[in-house]
Amino acid sequence: MYAIVEIAGQQFKVEKGNKLFVHRLDAETGSDIEFDKILLIDNDGKIKVGKPVVKNAKVVAKVLDHVKGDKVKVFKKKRRKGYQVLNGHRQYFSEVEIQEITA
Repeated sequence: MYAIVEIAGQQFKVEKGNKLFVHRLDAETGSDIEFDKILLIDNDGKIKVGKPVVKNAKVVAKVLDHVKGDKVKVFKKKRRKGYQVLNGHRQYFSEVEIQEITA
């Protein structure tokens, strides 16, 4: 059984026991969180497609940790002008583990 879920503006394919990194969520570490924007559910070949979401479906996940991603360097340059700028950025993520999928 798997589901396509929209979490923080992004779509993820999730199954029970999956661990994934999503954009930072406003939840404490160790707490359970429910996602109700389920776009598709596949239950052993029986597919339910939402219009736009599947009704009475939810995904329960546990927040494992809040982490920072790898550093991304942003370099800008204009040739022959003496213009160079180097910036760094680290995105904040939340690691979640899928506990159950109900349809």
